Amino acid sequence: MRRMHQTLLLIFLLLTAVVVALTLARRFRLPAMLAYLVVGIALGPHGLAALEENHEVEAIAEFGVVFLMFSIGLEFSLQRLRTMRQLVFGFGAAQMGITAGAVTLITLFGYDQGWRTGLVIGLVVAMSSTAIVAKMLSERFELHSRSGRQTMGVLLFQDIAVVPCLILLPALAQSADELPRSLAIALAQAIVVLSILIWVGQHWIKRLYDAVAHQRSEELFVLATLWLVVGLAYATEYTGLSLALGAFVGGMLISETIYRHQVEADIRPFRDILLGLFFVTVGMMLNLGFVFENIHRLALAVLLLIAGKGLVVMLIATAAKSPPDVGLRTSAQLAQGGEFGLVLLGLAHELKLVGTDAFQVTLAAILISMFIAPFLIERAARLSGQMAHGNWAHKAKAIHDIAVASFGTEGHVIICGYGRTGGRIAEFLADENIPFLALDVDPQQLKRVVPAGGKLVFGSADRTEVLLAAGIARASALVVAYPDVHSAERVVRKVRESRPDIPIVVRVPDETAVAHLKAAGATEVIPEVLEGSLMIAAEILTQVGVPMERALSHVRAARVQRYASLREYYADEEKGKP
Repeated sequence: MRRMHQTLLLIFLLLTAVVVALTLARRFRLPAMLAYLVVGIALGPHGLAALEENHEVEAIAEFGVVFLMFSIGLEFSLQRLRTMRQLVFGFGAAQMGITAGAVTLITLFGYDQGWRTGLVIGLVVAMSSTAIVAKMLSERFELHSRSGRQTMGVLLFQDIAVVPCLILLPALAQSADELPRSLAIALAQAIVVLSILIWVGQHWIKRLYDAVAHQRSEELFVLATLWLVVGLAYATEYTGLSLALGAFVGGMLISETIYRHQVEADIRPFRDILLGLFFVTVGMMLNLGFVFENIHRLALAVLLLIAGKGLVVMLIATAAKSPPDVGLRTSAQLAQGGEFGLVLLGLAHELKLVGTDAFQVTLAAILISMFIAPFLIERAARLSGQMAHGNWAHKAKAIHDIAVASFGTEGHVIICGYGRTGGRIAEFLADENIPFLALDVDPQQLKRVVPAGGKLVFGSADRTEVLLAAGIARASALVVAYPDVHSAERVVRKVRESRPDIPIVVRVPDETAVAHLKAAGATEVIPEVLEGSLMIAAEILTQVGVPMERALSHVRAARVQRYASLREYYADEEKGKP
């Protein structure tokens, strides 16, 4: 009974610490992962010693990694790989290969470690944090920016690279004489086991979910998913591979079915809680006494990790002909350790590929880099904005070209961003014989054919000089069709400095930033998801027998409420006026 009370007290203490840490993390907009790590560091055997290392707890926490790999598998898409193949297998492979190679050499000659230790630490350090970076890019609406696409391409390659790394590490733990044989056996074993799992999965997983879905039981659906994850993890672990590898295969197979999104929603609570427990156990492994005794070594390791990875990414971005500001953003977004690095490091330590000292220094350096990452990304975003303002794209020749294009034009519309949306707007303007001037900085977009009556020039509209050269003083309206909201906001604020009266219409992906952009000065903000949902709603109403006119009246009513500038028109139309 006393032991039960002690266990309950420890669970209560852990939950209290996690709730407080997560609340503070949310308050300061930090990733939840960092909160779990802090709890593990503070309450672990090297901190307050409130929590002790426990093999049962570690085994449960390992399933956090299993569910994380399952989620990665759900996101795995051959179509996505084909679309991003140059970024993934070009930029991503170069980043990981160069980083791992450089760290291996530094570890081998600078720290006098063996080549296996160097290779393992190189692979560990090459990983970046998908959890931190993807979340920040999503919150900043930069997933579709050029730096965001480069970063996500690299992260996708790293996620894929975890699979061969999980196969490689156990083979590296064998003796030198056995290494070639171990590698060959591990590779053959992986090919056979994965081929069987994929072949069986392709034939039976969809049938399984079809049968479960036919029962119309949410409980059964969740249990079937848990059964599948645990079963595949056990299958790969039993054959000498890793638990996480089987989970990845399961997620990948389900990603090709119609049940993908439902499965992802069902396993998210299990994944988040177990993954949080995993990061608590990672924090518990950090020896603060060792860290303080070796602070000089740790400071150098952190500097090498952040600066080294940042430099490698910057060089690759430069070779890929990215502008300096884009390269800076991408390098900052990838210049930290990641959760998969922690997974590989823990496995390597368990296999005795990495000694205790190297383990503690590497673990501490990764954790510190992850703490620094949000602030580094934010700082790089501000600095890159200043760089963009001073680079050649906004100097005399570019300004001159824009001024020449707008010369003699009056009452025209300025289109900021000539992607899919900007191009469609240009076609409508051309049909009405309304002159327009489109601005874009993407070389691919600048090659597009422009309808008669309009011109397309290189330039970023968040510069006052560019706007003046584009004839903002003479323009009748301005459209912002940028993919990310932060860039759109900068343009709106710049335009309002020169023309408080000009109508500004902004396109955004969804409704989350509508109020923010209107507060910045936008006349109207059009969420693409709203228009899409209205038309889908009208279509489904007509398909189920609602008269078309009544379905369209619902659409008009929604637009009356949503669009202030068109409210009078829709209200008149509803009344039957011409």
